Amino acid sequence: MSNASIYDSPEHELLRDQVGKFIAREVEPHAAAWEEQGFVPREVLKRMGQAGLFGLMYEEQYGGAGADAMTNLVFAEALSQSTFAGFIITVLVHTDMASPHLHHAGNAAQKDKYLRKVVAGELITAVGITEPGAGSDVAGIRSTAKCDGGDWVLNGTKMFITNGVHADLYFVAAKTGAGKRDISMFIVEKGTPGFTVGRALKKTGWLSSDTAELIFDNVRIPAANLLGEEGKGFYSVMKNFQTERIALAAMAVGHCQQALQLTLDHVRQRQAFGGPLWDQQVIRQRLAMADAKTRAARAFMYHCAWRVTQGHDIVQEVSMLKALSGELVNEVVQTCQQFHGGMGFIRETAVERLWRDARVLAIGGGATEVMLEEVAKRY
Repeated sequence: MSNASIYDSPEHELLRDQVGKFIAREVEPHAAAWEEQGFVPREVLKRMGQAGLFGLMYEEQYGGAGADAMTNLVFAEALSQSTFAGFIITVLVHTDMASPHLHHAGNAAQKDKYLRKVVAGELITAVGITEPGAGSDVAGIRSTAKCDGGDWVLNGTKMFITNGVHADLYFVAAKTGAGKRDISMFIVEKGTPGFTVGRALKKTGWLSSDTAELIFDNVRIPAANLLGEEGKGFYSVMKNFQTERIALAAMAVGHCQQALQLTLDHVRQRQAFGGPLWDQQVIRQRLAMADAKTRAARAFMYHCAWRVTQGHDIVQEVSMLKALSGELVNEVVQTCQQFHGGMGFIRETAVERLWRDARVLAIGGGATEVMLEEVAKRY
């Protein structure tokens, strides 16, 4: 199955090749051990930064490449050449979900202080929005930040935070006013007094990514660490969701592609009923349909990224994409797992790992039902 796209350029193919070689060299031989330890080693992430892969959309003055949304999508999709989604999400949270808050809303002083180190992989980032009682409903967060003597004092709890245990820099949302959307974003450094990792969370999938509960107990934040305008954080979060959801769609499409390739290889070799499984018409047809749906979703994904480069409002389209890809990856990977028989249910086989890792893609970054409501209210 080819990864060519009508939107591709020679630079995109070079990027795919670069990422593929990095994964083959630095990830696949070691990632099973990362699944056991529960996180991706810092030195691996730093080598990605040194390779120029952590700042594709950021300004060259900060070590970035000044690339567009299409290039960023190529990167996210290329990461999915790995079958270890914990590694993929560790990287994408840093590049597409957390650090963009600094890039989009940070002032010159904040970027000078942090962004070069973020791009170089010297500082790993996380974003603290989700809470025990507020996930897709961002306006429902209860964490608060109140002015006190020129500083801000932050209180609250965040939940399900990817990179939460091992990040260095956190972009945290908190209520700063009485209105439902009076939310501001803050830069919080690891080690700030009152800020603790409550616990590392055990998950069904994404085992090589660290996920944490974060606790903020009278955390005093300098006024200079307000990220963007006071009270405008809700809109910053909504804006960044578009980048995040395209990246998650790329993960989903990549999982579909990997599962299909693994399964095509398997059914051509596996002997049953006097010949290879590929001889069974029902298997051929179901895999063909799964491939067709995957290719259609991928084309829509690239169309969305192209629309971003043209400056269009694509909230409805990206919400469709997130809903579609999150559901599709579960359908396709489960179909592929079925055709592996008992081996598809054995821990540490690639298709079993893809099956576990796929489930959250219909939940994280905006649950399917929430995405469909975003679509419907824009008709």
